[in-house]
Amino acid sequence: MNPPSTDARPVPVPPGAGASVEKWLQYLEAIHPTEIDLGLDRVLVVLRRLFPRKPAARIITVAGTNGKGTTVAALESLLRAAGRTTGAYTSPHLQRYNERVRINGQDISDAALISAFEQVEAARGKVSLTYFEFGTLAAFVALADAGVEDWILEVGLGGRLDAVNVLDADFAVITSIDIDHIGFLGDNREVIGFEKAGILRPGITAVCADPEPPASVLQQAAAQKVNLQVTGRDYQLRPVGDSVELTIEGLSITLPAGPLPVESVAAAVVLARVLAPTMTVSLLADTAKSVTVPGRFERLRTKPDVIVDVGHNPHAARWLAQRLEMQRSGQGKVFGVYAALADKDVEGVMRAMAPVVERWWFAGLDVPRGLEVQALVERARASGITGCTASESVGDAMSSALAEAGENDTIVVFGSFYTVAEARARLVGEIS
Repeated sequence: MNPPSTDARPVPVPPGAGASVEKWLQYLEAIHPTEIDLGLDRVLVVLRRLFPRKPAARIITVAGTNGKGTTVAALESLLRAAGRTTGAYTSPHLQRYNERVRINGQDISDAALISAFEQVEAARGKVSLTYFEFGTLAAFVALADAGVEDWILEVGLGGRLDAVNVLDADFAVITSIDIDHIGFLGDNREVIGFEKAGILRPGITAVCADPEPPASVLQQAAAQKVNLQVTGRDYQLRPVGDSVELTIEGLSITLPAGPLPVESVAAAVVLARVLAPTMTVSLLADTAKSVTVPGRFERLRTKPDVIVDVGHNPHAARWLAQRLEMQRSGQGKVFGVYAALADKDVEGVMRAMAPVVERWWFAGLDVPRGLEVQALVERARASGITGCTASESVGDAMSSALAEAGENDTIVVFGSFYTVAEARARLVGEIS
């Protein structure tokens, strides 16, 4: 007979009455053996206990490689401008978990979030859920408790097997399709497109902000008779001076060229015309101009400019490099502070940014899957990146870059939500 195992994980004890959000999050981290465990079976069991019937709200699901957060924020603003009540679920967060759930544009309160956690815990019984799955179901509960009319849900990873996809979308957006999360989604756009298009449902209206969607997306849309609006085919974007003109069905709507990805803003406007058909062109344009997303080409200070961006794959890095090239003064230099997770295409990101970054600071990330700084330096050298400084933390790298930068220079801090969170914490006194 084999001796009993000595490495069994202790059974986590649910937080008691009055427990804090932090205690609940620690519990969520402990109740499932793996961080990512794609599949809908477990989530569906608990969902049916929580919601015997589909929630009485319009479900809008947003998937894509990049630009999802921008689309969610733009849809929130547009629908609220039209007089609708909204709830949004996004991930990950920068400073506080509460950022992931927004009710009418405001982060959820601790009390409402804890109530949602308690309801999911009571419903799940012995069903094991990942941190993300538990949080997703809690977000659904919170939005239902708030009674909002429109749920805007950002897919966490992929689409088809992501926990968010357990709810059938009434409307959908696919922002962009590129290579990311190879270990989970595949290594080519056709396979990844198939996963993203898994959020589509028969007969719904959807928008695709990718001007060259893979055939796998178009095939799924056609098979399910989805009314798919594709940029470049069903609506057009054209630069006009410092703005971008969106043309759809004979209407022209002026959108800001930046700092957010205009393709994602445009997708939200296109869908808003369906969701809130009474909105005027001027209201659509004015609302689109006011959209902001923390951590997305966010300027934290000036002289020198410090810009943070959560972009973490080559597609996002190419967009970031273009934005930096557009806004640089011509006199100053661009300094890059970069820290990343170990499973990302750091070589591809650095190659995309190399044409605009003149001096590099690399930092390690002391988080799960965080890439140590020496490993990052070695991968940079293998990619032909020279003239770099290694720092143990993002804060140290920023301090070093700030000491060297002049008033006309730009410091861009990028590579991960964790990277941006550290940068914002470093400058919290200056941005509060």
